[in-house]
Amino acid sequence: MKVSELAQAAGVTPETVRYYPRVGLLAPAKDSSNGYRRFDAADLGRLRFVLRAKRLGCQLDEIAKIFGLADGGRTPCPVVREIVERRIVETRVRLAEMQALQARLENAVALWARMPDGEPDGHAVCALIEATGDRGTDQDG
Repeated sequence: MKVSELAQAAGVTPETVRYYPRVGLLAPAKDSSNGYRRFDAADLGRLRFVLRAKRLGCQLDEIAKIFGLADGGRTPCPVVREIVERRIVETRVRLAEMQALQARLENAVALWARMPDGEPDGHAVCALIEATGDRGTDQDG
C-alpha cells in the first residue's frame, strides 16, 4: 500500500502516516524500484493500534514502549494498565481544573452583568477582568 492508501484505510491523513515512521511507530519497506514507502497489512494493524491507544490517552512515547515490549516478545499489558490508571488520575485532575475554570467564568459573567463597560484611563486595562480580583471573581480575592 502507498501512503495515501494506508491513510484512507485507517481514516487518517497522509501526513499522519508519514509522521509515524519518523518517530519509529511504523517501519514500512522501501520499494527498490522507486524508493517509495510500501505499507502492508501489518502496518495497517499497527497504525490502528496506535489510534486505539491514543484514544485511551496514551502518548506516542508510551505507545513506542508498548511496541518495544511486544516486539521483544514480552507482554506490554502491565505497562498499559499502569499508563491508563495514571491517565485516569490525570484526567480527574484536569476535569476538576476545568470545573473550577467554568465556575470562575460563570461568576465573572454574573459580576459583569452589573457593571458598565469601562473606558481605558491609563490605570486600568479592562475593568471587567480587573474586577475579578487575583484569585476569583471577588475583588478581595
